[in-house]
Amino acid sequence: MNMTEVKTQDLSGTALDWAVALAVGWTAAKLVTIEDVSKTSLEVRSPSGLRLQPSTDWSQCGPLIAKIKIGFGPALGGWVAHPHRPNAPTEWLTADEPLVAICRAIVADRLGMVVSVPAELLL
Repeated sequence: MNMTEVKTQDLSGTALDWAVALAVGWTAAKLVTIEDVSKTSLEVRSPSGLRLQPSTDWSQCGPLIAKIKIGFGPALGGWVAHPHRPNAPTEWLTADEPLVAICRAIVADRLGMVVSVPAELLL
């Protein structure tokens, strides 16, 4: 699998979901190719087959907010999120949607502001 570096602020879609899975230790998560009549896409799946999509599913992302202590709220026509770091510099991650901003903050907290993701997720 070819990996490529991406700024955490630029992550979205399946690449963001994959990075969150890595960041929170869903180490058994895997990429699955889904073939449809009109397209082929990749999804992040758990070993049981559950589609992992915390960037669009509150039931998956919600528990991570409290566990990792992510602060978030509306700002400048979009959303901002940040990891809770007392007495440490804070990275502010933005997005048009709250879950995307929150997921970016989770990745920033656990993996940093630049991450390696499978190149095929960026196509």
